[in-house]
Amino acid sequence: MLVFDAATRRILEEAYQGSDVVRRRRAGFDALGAQPGDHVLDIGCGNGLLSRELARAVGEQGSVTAIDISRDMLDAARDRCADSPHVRFVEAGADSIPVADGAADRAVSLQVFEYLSDIAGALREIARTLRPGGRLVIGDFHFDSWIWFSDDPGRMSRMMAAWDDHLAERCVPALLPALMRDAGFIVDAIQPVTFTDTVLRCDGIANLMLVLIETYVKENGLVPDAEATAWAAEQRQLAEHGRFFFSLTHFVVTASKRA
Repeated sequence: MLVFDAATRRILEEAYQGSDVVRRRRAGFDALGAQPGDHVLDIGCGNGLLSRELARAVGEQGSVTAIDISRDMLDAARDRCADSPHVRFVEAGADSIPVADGAADRAVSLQVFEYLSDIAGALREIARTLRPGGRLVIGDFHFDSWIWFSDDPGRMSRMMAAWDDHLAERCVPALLPALMRDAGFIVDAIQPVTFTDTVLRCDGIANLMLVLIETYVKENGLVPDAEATAWAAEQRQLAEHGRFFFSLTHFVVTASKRA
């Protein structure tokens, strides 16, 4: 699993305001449909960008409970939302949410469930916190949709497999509909949001993953350092010569709690 320490936090802080991540976040925001006066749970709030947007949407008559297991990320979120007193910050996981039964109107979780070892348990816990008819939105990548061109496909496969080491589940969107129904939800919509690039954009998902993957596999000794360095260098060279290709699909799954 990735450790969201200060160094990683700085990388994410920059990238999460880039065009791709903004588009992904907006898809989740729109699906949630937060209304004035709502109590919203932001589960895995990260650096607080979505929490702040939700705070504006619900207004001072509403509230946002921003939840994360990382103290570093909560600190960043708290700083970002310093002028929004109706945002509360809680250090907790998706499987143990300190909110009363039926107290929340809506809950959202973006790129969190891929790190959970007990997805079914987390869904039951979220269902407990939501009122009947309350809405849940979960957004995660389906890593079987991942296409990344390389002139050395063997090395690319090894790097992608090494990245899987940081995940608990790589195919969350495929599992969610059945698990949501079992947890007491009605699945209302599934929206794919695909990121496809032939340019290595500075603010793109591909560039973010290039940096994170190289760093992660080296720090954890999952492939030799020289191989990871060569992999990253090749991608930058492909981009320079107009041969870069990357595609990955994020799915936004919207459900409502059965009455």
